[in-house]
Amino acid sequence: AHGDAVVAPSVTRRLLERYVGIGAAQAVPAAGLDVLTEREREMLSLIARGLSNTEIAGYLFLSEGTVKTHVSRVLAKLGLRDRVQAVVFAYESGLVDRAPCPPRSP
Repeated sequence: AHGDAVVAPSVTRRLLERYVGIGAAQAVPAAGLDVLTEREREMLSLIARGLSNTEIAGYLFLSEGTVKTHVSRVLAKLGLRDRVQAVVFAYESGLVDRAPCPPRSP
């Protein structure tokens, strides 16, 4: 996919809303979440909320390259293949819930 998202963020959001809305099982903290730094947990949370690398970069005031590095580290540390697995992991581990991403102060 040349580094781009395979699924549009809007589609990911709708999919997650549907998944969470049908009564997903209670989240059980996953082993491995503790291997992430605070910044990596924040990245995983934003990925799970459907934000693209560009959106995460703007939200956190980082370069896209920095975001890509953090995303790669999250995937590697957790042994995940792609962003879709990261989203599932984030919800199943209880890292995120249905709450929207909070607005960033200017």
